[in-house]
Amino acid sequence: MLLAEPRGFCAGVEMAIKALAWMVRAFEPPVYCYHEIVHNRLVVDRFREQGVIFVDDIAAVPPGAPVMLSAHGSAPEVVDAARGEGRYVVNAVCPLVTKVHHEARVRARKGYTILYAGHAGHDEAVGTIAVAPGAIQLVEDNDALASVFEHVADPSKVAMLAQTTLAHHEWQGLLDRTRAQFPEMWTATRNDLCFATTNRQSALTAIAHDADAVVVIGSANSSNTIALAKVARDAGCAHVFRIDGPEELDLEALRDAHVVGVTAGASAPEDVVEAVIAKLAPLNGVEHVRVTEEDEYFPPPRELRELMPALDTAVALLFGGEPETARDLGGPFTDDRRMDASHVLTSLTSTAPLNG
Repeated sequence: MLLAEPRGFCAGVEMAIKALAWMVRAFEPPVYCYHEIVHNRLVVDRFREQGVIFVDDIAAVPPGAPVMLSAHGSAPEVVDAARGEGRYVVNAVCPLVTKVHHEARVRARKGYTILYAGHAGHDEAVGTIAVAPGAIQLVEDNDALASVFEHVADPSKVAMLAQTTLAHHEWQGLLDRTRAQFPEMWTATRNDLCFATTNRQSALTAIAHDADAVVVIGSANSSNTIALAKVARDAGCAHVFRIDGPEELDLEALRDAHVVGVTAGASAPEDVVEAVIAKLAPLNGVEHVRVTEEDEYFPPPRELRELMPALDTAVALLFGGEPETARDLGGPFTDDRRMDASHVLTSLTSTAPLNG
């Protein structure tokens, strides 16, 4: 088995999952979440088991209730509506998505026509387009570009932004064609693609050439997971399987594969990866193929950072510790950077302290 590294949770997903887990521990149920916290069925199901209620309309969140806004980013009117009626709002939007929202606002104010490379209906695309709806036009593929080009009023004022989870080849193709049409086009100096998405695609490319089959772990509604499956096929791997977890693994279909590559989308938990490896039970062991190190960390949303010292004090009292020690040395909440989101997720059903 060839195991791609990096794989699994990115910094934005780590932040969002831990933030929702902190909310589950901090508030009386139910805690609400606008849209899926991340696009992974197993993660969402685990939070549902803890009483989290996922909604697609802020009106479904009662006045005064705690509500989290998902990592994919929300439309400005959704954020405003959530903050009404005394709700406690934690906005877990990924900082990389926030960057794209900022770029959209700035370019729209300067009179640019903004072409947004993304997938129609994806939560991130919906939220970004809502930031400047009069200035942004969605483009999904080269066919869409042709019709959009005809409606550009000022060729010197064209900007291009991207859904952060796009596959690199999707973005590059649209970017090259648009730049050929509009040589003065503006785009970010550091492109909008999530570095973690790009890293996972690079790691998969490194193993796909040598694998008879590739298993991609992640949900069908995860854009970066679907992109990984396509990357494996484009790299020449004839047998690519996208699964949520080990129960979907078809061992018979892999019977003739001498080398199996394994990776996971940015919202797939590591314990699920471990379960898939255990079910595959490679006879000749696991070779880890690392293309880069990732040490990016996104701190919890501001609304939670204000609560964390009080939460650590409460945990210390609950488990017989000294509240002063928790405040001075930092407990599981204050020491968020040290906590692993996969561990936090699996610990939700445990009564033991997180760092016990």
